[in-house]
Amino acid sequence: MPKNRNTFSSLTAWRRRLAAGAVQRGWQWVQQAGAITAEHPGRLRFRRIGSGTRLAFPQGTVFGEPWIELGDHCIIGEQVTLTAGMMPGLDLGSEPILTLGDGVVLGRGSHVIADTTVTIGSNTYCGPYVYITSTNHSYDDPHQPVGKQWPRMEPVEIGPGCWLGTGAVVLPGARLGRNVVVAAGAVVRGEVPDHAVVAGAPARIVRTWDHENGWQPPLRTPAPVPIPEGVTPEQLLAVAELTPDEV
Repeated sequence: MPKNRNTFSSLTAWRRRLAAGAVQRGWQWVQQAGAITAEHPGRLRFRRIGSGTRLAFPQGTVFGEPWIELGDHCIIGEQVTLTAGMMPGLDLGSEPILTLGDGVVLGRGSHVIADTTVTIGSNTYCGPYVYITSTNHSYDDPHQPVGKQWPRMEPVEIGPGCWLGTGAVVLPGARLGRNVVVAAGAVVRGEVPDHAVVAGAPARIVRTWDHENGWQPPLRTPAPVPIPEGVTPEQLLAVAELTPDEV
């Protein structure tokens, strides 16, 4: 009896591994087939989708795409929401409402809500669950539910080369300069100058850089050592496989 039980358990485990492998391969196929690119836009008709840009499957809510421009080589993660206008089916005029520059990365679960103009500069990277919006609820009338009051809208501009950490929120009217770092969970409003680090809710500047003084306050960790020129990917892989005794 124990022998039969062991045989049955082994057969069950084998079937489970076989089924798991089939499901994983099937899901990989679905992800590949469901991704949105310039060559395979599916049902979405963006104003522009650049070469090398890819929206991972499954996509989040997407509407107003005739007023959305996506630059070249952008990476849009799974379940990312991209909207132009307050609701689908509106005529938003002749100009783009939501614009992503080249090389923009939007992490999984992020939202970019552009009821009025939102611009994200080239090579800006956003971690997962970042929320960028040009619209906020108003609560002027104390006798009306907040959700029924007309919202306030202000354009948002994020400069090139920025990094927005996980869960960061960028509110209407925010203007971020070049190479700004937004800490995870920060809530940003107003203007942020070039080469600043902001953190907190509401976000405040915690570090700045200029040509004369460098970083102030000074960085507490040494700068990372860049990979030497001429090193090939094969050499990097070989180094990664070395044991501690071999390094």
